[in-house]
Amino acid sequence: AFDFYHHPFWLGLRTLIISLFLGIVGISLHLATANGLRVQAFVKRLVILLGCAILISVVSFILFHKRFIFFGILHFIVLANVLGLLFRRWLWFNLVSGCSLIIVGISVQHSLFNQPFLQWIGLMTHKPFTEDYVPLLPWFGVVLVGMGLGKYLHEKWFIYGQIRSAWGQRQLVWMGRHSLLIYMLHQPILLGGLWMLWK
Repeated sequence: AFDFYHHPFWLGLRTLIISLFLGIVGISLHLATANGLRVQAFVKRLVILLGCAILISVVSFILFHKRFIFFGILHFIVLANVLGLLFRRWLWFNLVSGCSLIIVGISVQHSLFNQPFLQWIGLMTHKPFTEDYVPLLPWFGVVLVGMGLGKYLHEKWFIYGQIRSAWGQRQLVWMGRHSLLIYMLHQPILLGGLWMLWK
């Protein structure tokens, strides 16, 4: 019943969860930098994320050996945060570019990207032998769409100045800044709930 690697339900659920999570990462990245980049706080958070990503790689190597996590979701978030700084001022460009990257990431495959040093990009002809894999394509497209939506929401909040919207903005920024905590907690909670329903 719990064939996480092959069953369409679990594969679809994983895709949905990652899409929502990375969309929120994109929204919060824009909201957190819309009024200027706090370099020290940004770098500090990035270093923490990078450290956790490296730790996951080391621990997964000990536990899974050949299936160790070399570019999972935390590795991806580190790279997406850095690249995202180049796109934080645009709305429609991010939406269009994001959708384009998603389409390319899903539809384009080439054996060149099967090389170990290029697997982090995506576009492989087969999924690599790893416990968690979130490549640049198509997932950076999801982050860009989130950033475009973040700019749209920020402009609406700025224009109307609604208290409820301002509260919502703070919550999205908080989720982005604490994405590591949310990621680490959501999986056991979700799987535990699904296990109870399954029983």
